[in-house]
Amino acid sequence: MKKFIKEFISSFLYIAVVLGLTYLLITYVGQRTVVDGGSMEPTLEDGDNLIVDKLSYRFNDPERFDIIVFPFQYQKDVYYIKRIIGLPGETVWIDTDGSIYIDSGEGMTLLEESYGKEIISPEHIGRAGNPVVLGEDEYFVLGDNRNNSSDSRTDMVGSIKRKDIIGKAWVRVWPLSDFEVIAHQ
Repeated sequence: MKKFIKEFISSFLYIAVVLGLTYLLITYVGQRTVVDGGSMEPTLEDGDNLIVDKLSYRFNDPERFDIIVFPFQYQKDVYYIKRIIGLPGETVWIDTDGSIYIDSGEGMTLLEESYGKEIISPEHIGRAGNPVVLGEDEYFVLGDNRNNSSDSRTDMVGSIKRKDIIGKAWVRVWPLSDFEVIAHQ
């Protein structure tokens, strides 16, 4: 009987440690997320399974072109995945021809990018038709499918606060044929 109790306690402690480590990994290091919708096409497709790196931003600030995950403010347990375009303290403006301009204190410069699905059409410029000045802890994000994305151009999403960023897309793990480390531009 003593041997049974000893093995039961040993097994229980082993399972508790494994569950505890799993919880710590999911909470502080990385988590799996599934892309829902086409707002990040062609970079990410509907149904792609990703690992989100939750650790890097504890030591470094998000960078332009990082693909980040953040909660949608009006619906619990809904998360958006978008690309960072504007950094804290910058001004973002989208011209009627779809060109994106960034002012980081040295005047407006055209954003050089190569990953969008299409040029932003005039009806999708949204609030960025006027210069959007970002606060010291705010980011301006866009989906790569520029004419089919709810992002910082809309008041519903707006500028993303640093504290709301969960992490950055790190690896696409499914479908297996598309397995890759996700790098920004």
